[in-house]
Amino acid sequence: MTKENSEHHSTASPKSNASQTPLKRQLSGADDRLKLEHWAPPKAGIVPLIRFNNRWYSVLWALPIIFVLLVAGVAIAQGLRELASVQHFIELFPGAPASQPAIETGFPLWLRIGHFLNLVFMMFIIRSGIQILADHPRLYWHRDCTPGTEWFRFQKPVPRGQIWTAKDDAVTLPGWLGIPGVRHSIGLARWWHFSINTLWLLNGLVIYGLLFYTDQWQRIVPTTWEVFPNALSVAIQYLSLNFPEEQSWTKYNSLQQLTYFITVFIAAPTSVFTGFMQSPAISNHLGWLGRVLNRQRARSIHFLALWWFLFFILAHVTLVFITGARSNLNMMWAGVHDESWSGFMMFVPLISIVGILWAIASPLTIRYARYVQRIGAFMLGPLKGFLERFDPKSELTEADISPFLWPNGTLPNSSEYEELVANDFAHYRLCISGLVESPQEYSLAQLRALPQQSQITTHFCIQGWSGVAKWSGVPMRDILAAVRPKPEARYAVFYSLAEGSEGGRYYDCHKISNMQHKLTILALDMNDESLSVLHGAPLRLRCENELGFKMVKWVSAIEFVEDFQHLGAGHGGYNEDHEFYGYKMPI
Repeated sequence: MTKENSEHHSTASPKSNASQTPLKRQLSGADDRLKLEHWAPPKAGIVPLIRFNNRWYSVLWALPIIFVLLVAGVAIAQGLRELASVQHFIELFPGAPASQPAIETGFPLWLRIGHFLNLVFMMFIIRSGIQILADHPRLYWHRDCTPGTEWFRFQKPVPRGQIWTAKDDAVTLPGWLGIPGVRHSIGLARWWHFSINTLWLLNGLVIYGLLFYTDQWQRIVPTTWEVFPNALSVAIQYLSLNFPEEQSWTKYNSLQQLTYFITVFIAAPTSVFTGFMQSPAISNHLGWLGRVLNRQRARSIHFLALWWFLFFILAHVTLVFITGARSNLNMMWAGVHDESWSGFMMFVPLISIVGILWAIASPLTIRYARYVQRIGAFMLGPLKGFLERFDPKSELTEADISPFLWPNGTLPNSSEYEELVANDFAHYRLCISGLVESPQEYSLAQLRALPQQSQITTHFCIQGWSGVAKWSGVPMRDILAAVRPKPEARYAVFYSLAEGSEGGRYYDCHKISNMQHKLTILALDMNDESLSVLHGAPLRLRCENELGFKMVKWVSAIEFVEDFQHLGAGHGGYNEDHEFYGYKMPI
């Protein structure tokens, strides 16, 4: 990188002066762009597979199966329409109940604007959602993510006989599909997903309000049971390729009405709710509901809702163009009901804008990654700060403990750590310093001599996997009581014995208030055994209302500070600096 680029795109490294501690000097700066040459190398996935009865089937089989079913459906529908009883049925139920009111206001401007915004927002939501899924390309129905128990995957089976981390499992998507289409770019994909979802949700609430303020709700809300036989009649008519009378300007036919109702009032709220239920702060705060609708069930239902939206979009666009493209475009894009070309003249430039946005989303995200992070943090910061107040209270039983917990993170690779392991951590010291009244230093034996707390909780990784383990260790509230942070201290900084993936010591920051929750501990044991090296020995943080990367493993020191802008690249943690995560991550 040239000097000019460095000045424009790099976040400065930590200041090197006498006032900095040795730990701070071991932190590293970070670039403001997603630098592909320093990133996780590409790794291709496989054709998506679905498991039925312990056998895996390629989703590509769905294409010929759907084609055969459509051809058969057309043949059956055309045969049925020759039957007198079916002809009588269609006459009795032509497509919409006689009692269904006609809408006299057509398609008002607010509805057309909301429709266009939905199109734009859904494009980004779907693409970023697929990118998020690519970071752990497996779906499960159980809370734990034991390899081999997934029902859907687009990655090879987990290899045996070697350490295979969750980051190893991530796959690459093409830039035209995912955002930004780079392997393990989940931090940026989540900012896109959550930020655009916020706009989509606000747009949806406005549409909900105006639907019921006007008569437009009657288009998509059934008011009689006759909608069901009419919907069946419409399905037969569509499949027979002899379409029902088009009345969309004043009323939708029953099949349209049911489809829109499911999409607007069932699929959309389901997507929002299952999205929130993947949050550690929310799930662990809701007790039994978080256990029943655990993270993996929520992920799977969220994924199925995505497929409903994809089906709806495909069917909707197809029918728009085969049942009278010019008339349909006039109604939704120009708000007129005539045979002019006004709808087409508006559709072409607006859909071109959508195409341009689609094309530039990934390149701009790579080029201006830090801006994406900052915009996302601005939009979602208040919500995340609010959710950090949720006191996690969901504890499980020993029967819930997962047989497998995915390893993750860059293992310590230093002579210092090797010596600690060789001596069974006899020389380990936890140093607690900074803005405290009483700095402390604890050996491993002294930490074990302190009052211990055990808890069985769910680990939520930012990549999407989860698992349950029993953790035992020292409550952080006891540590706070011992060191007595000064009034100006706002954050606790946890330093690791490990480096991050791009070099420089791994660290992360937490609000002191977040360290006071009853399930926040410095864990020494996992499942009644001393922590393994793979899972953070000799000491790791457990903070059950946050995502896993915030729970620093191989903890060597804790420092209390007023601000974190002088640490690393100034974003609150190693992954926040280098992988564009957020330092508040309860969702």
